Amino acid sequence: MDIEFSGALVEWRGPAPYHFVPLPPDEADLVDEVKAEVVYWGVVPVRAWIGDTEFTTAMFPREDTWFLPVKDAVRRAERIELGDVVGVRLRIGR
Repeated sequence: MDIEFSGALVEWRGPAPYHFVPLPPDEADLVDEVKAEVVYWGVVPVRAWIGDTEFTTAMFPREDTWFLPVKDAVRRAERIELGDVVGVRLRIGR
């Protein structure tokens, strides 16, 4: 399944700051519909594209949606800063 959406880059503090793009409600619902087929250890594996940069990661549920982790290398390559709204394309599954 492929999903496209836009969202703002947010920070989640932990031992180190991490950056994510939360999925909008409609797109989160689409992930919920297929998660039983692809989920492992509570996360959903994805291939993602932001701009021209492709990366693999795993989304996790948080605050009634799914959070897409955005790697530092992706943020640097696409010049993304905290609060920027970015276009995202996801392919759900391994």
